[in-house]
Amino acid sequence: MVFERKMLTYGDPEEEEEDAPEEEEEEEEEEDLVDPLETIRAKCEQTEHCVHLKERLEACEARVGSRSNTEEECTEELFDFLHARDHCVAHKLFHDVK
Repeated sequence: MVFERKMLTYGDPEEEEEDAPEEEEEEEEEEDLVDPLETIRAKCEQTEHCVHLKERLEACEARVGSRSNTEEECTEELFDFLHARDHCVAHKLFHDVK
């Protein structure tokens, strides 16, 4: 949208200055918006089941990080944690959808 305005005005400085307050207002509105998915994910990560799986994931990452030569990866722990969190999110998110 801004690009089209600049193309139409051919870079006229007077018109660009008039558009500046509108752009700032749009940016402020975007900052106020909060993604409900992110807030629900944060809440779900606080549940007992997710906390336990996150601790297992962090323990695995610490174990793997402490070794210089290992083939171990924490893929299983990561998938377990993400699955539990997403399962929780799925139940809560769609209750908020209008």
